[in-house]
Amino acid sequence: MATIKFLGAAQEVTGSCHMLEAPSLGRILLDCGMHQGGSRVDREQQEIFLFDPHTIDAVILSHAHLDHSGMLPQLVHDGYDGPIHCADATADLLQVMLLDSVSIYLGDLQRENRILARKGKPLLEPKYTEKDVSKTLSLCQSHIYKADFFISAGAKVTFHDAGHILGSAIIELTFSDKGKNKKVVFSGDLGNKNAVLMNDPTVLKEADLLLMEGTYGDRDHRPMEDTVAQLKQILLNTQKRGGNIMIPAFAVGRTQELLFYLGQLHRDGLLDNWQVILDSPMAIEVTKVYDRWFESLDSQKIEQATPKAHSIIKDFIPRLFLSVTTENSMAVNNIAKGAIIIAGSGMCTGGRIRHHFKQRIWDSRNTIIFCGFQAQGTLGRLLVDGKQYIKIFNESYNVKAKVETLGGFSAHAGQQELMDWVSNFDDSTRVALVHGDPEALEALSQRLWNEKKIATDIPQVGHCIAF
Repeated sequence: MATIKFLGAAQEVTGSCHMLEAPSLGRILLDCGMHQGGSRVDREQQEIFLFDPHTIDAVILSHAHLDHSGMLPQLVHDGYDGPIHCADATADLLQVMLLDSVSIYLGDLQRENRILARKGKPLLEPKYTEKDVSKTLSLCQSHIYKADFFISAGAKVTFHDAGHILGSAIIELTFSDKGKNKKVVFSGDLGNKNAVLMNDPTVLKEADLLLMEGTYGDRDHRPMEDTVAQLKQILLNTQKRGGNIMIPAFAVGRTQELLFYLGQLHRDGLLDNWQVILDSPMAIEVTKVYDRWFESLDSQKIEQATPKAHSIIKDFIPRLFLSVTTENSMAVNNIAKGAIIIAGSGMCTGGRIRHHFKQRIWDSRNTIIFCGFQAQGTLGRLLVDGKQYIKIFNESYNVKAKVETLGGFSAHAGQQELMDWVSNFDDSTRVALVHGDPEALEALSQRLWNEKKIATDIPQVGHCIAF
């Protein structure tokens, strides 16, 4: 009997991790992601595995976002030394993301230990280090889409394009269980068909068990043309107020799509009074990875908007300023008006965006634009929910900047797209909804039953399904 145990992203949006177990498989992890929200140091100290890492035979990774990959270094630190299977572009992104993540974590830990030392309290030991990241990257085995590979004699895996970010994959795993072939499909994060740089998610039709994300299971995204019109209006309004725009951007996917649409506005003459600043070393490095894989992006959409483009960095916005050093970032503070500052992190849990908030969030002339999901417990979610006073680096700030949300930029499929995708599977497929807040998953589950007569499980963390 095969089983799958849900260890994260079960009735929650972050921390994706599911353990598949069968005699012919051994123990397989689908993703190994970190939870996001709150203090990074507190979160890392509290993260524990509900299994012995030595007992895991293989990890299959859907994509590089940290809520799917961020716990890999700790897994390795705690004893895992098997293969980490991922799509080829994902392997390139992981190098940037995991190195950046450990740098932020160790920096935050160092600051926390200074506070503890002043109080005479015991210092915290790191849960993992750069050495663990290096070993993690050495364990990665990359594969191209639609090419079968074997993780054991009776277990075959195929990656399909999920259309979410560069290298994102739908995982299809076929294995033998007591003489019968069984198939598990894990959607990972399914892409939004409006995403201009990504191809549409691959449609699959067969599975004994389907794990499907439901991040936006309770709503659809705003049409992209309306979103771009809203962005234009925000630019005009902020310009009239003599302010600047701050965009907390996810380094992978969202930043590159933003640069595409800002490039369109530039060609329409709407950025003549603006300077676009990409103030995130990580996002800059990730965009360089996107440039290396430029030919794998949605070439038809890119060609229509930017003919003969070969690079996001060079061809989308000619006057794009890449802010790499700390000195570059600090210099941005001297710009009185007309700056569009794209800085990580997307949920404001770290990165340079918090420093820009310190300088500008209390000024009503300025605007903050959110263009992606904000998880519970993050600073981004507090701002989206309208909190008037926030703390940044233990200092309180009055939020006077205008807060806007652009719904169409999401990299996730909306409710109708999820409905359409899962409807392709045959009636015998058992469906489990993961990676979503309880309300979103319940809304999607109810609609699937009412309209499609598709029954679904909504597992909690620790729940196990036998199939």
